[in-house]
Amino acid sequence: MQFIFLLEQVVNGLVLGGYYLLLALGLSLIFSVGGVVNLAHGAFYAIGAYLSLEIGRRLGFGAGVVLSPVLVGLLGIGFERFFLRRFYSADPILGLLVTFGLAMVAEQTIRMIWGAAPLSSMMPQSFKGSVTVGDFLFSRYRLFLLGVVALVMTALWLLLHKTAFGRVVRAGVQKLGIRLQPYMTGIVVLGVATAALGGALFGPITIVHPAMGTEIMTVAFVVVVIGGLGSFWGVVLAAMLVGVVRGVTIHFVPAAGEASMYVLMFLVLMFRPRGLLGERIERFE
Repeated sequence: MQFIFLLEQVVNGLVLGGYYLLLALGLSLIFSVGGVVNLAHGAFYAIGAYLSLEIGRRLGFGAGVVLSPVLVGLLGIGFERFFLRRFYSADPILGLLVTFGLAMVAEQTIRMIWGAAPLSSMMPQSFKGSVTVGDFLFSRYRLFLLGVVALVMTALWLLLHKTAFGRVVRAGVQKLGIRLQPYMTGIVVLGVATAALGGALFGPITIVHPAMGTEIMTVAFVVVVIGGLGSFWGVVLAAMLVGVVRGVTIHFVPAAGEASMYVLMFLVLMFRPRGLLGERIERFE
């Protein structure tokens, strides 16, 4: 019985890791290729959650989950062209400061449009309830989330490793003389749309509020640092590891849940300063 209980916590941790993964993959990709620390990344996650909530009220949950990342992706086109593009070859501190300012602007804009009070996002009736396999009991919606995260992860891997676009991006990350400027819009759109998908999917099991983007950024950075810049599977492994460690710790020692991921990061960096699967990354010109 104790083993089944522990297994449930591990699966809960994997769901939490999938949540982090949708944020961290885009953040890592934008920084690895563009050299910009995008502190506004969490804002797209929050906007995705709010847009999904609004669309869901009118057209249903499925429409909200599908249309929200698309709309945020379109917003990402303007974000890349009018803001990020100015800082690819500039001092990284400038990009960091500008994206931090944009994150604050986005948070206050959300407050003006939707108010400061938290909002609840309802999941479809068909996803409510639990699935029982022997003594194992697990939320039907969380199983759905695990499936979607696995599908998104597979699609991103195929895009980056089996297409011409992905080959150019990976060559640029390794500094092989590829000019990436024409590809950066697609990279940013992919990154922010994935973040928005995270907000749309996890809205029903989290609280949708204006500061949610700022709060999740700390965890996303921890995942990227542990996984290692430039490594797809490093970020995937780190997200799952952080999710499981934090989820299990929260259950057994609630007060140590937040600290557990920082302890994990410290231990990894002590023995592997580049992260679990990190590579040496240089910013493109």
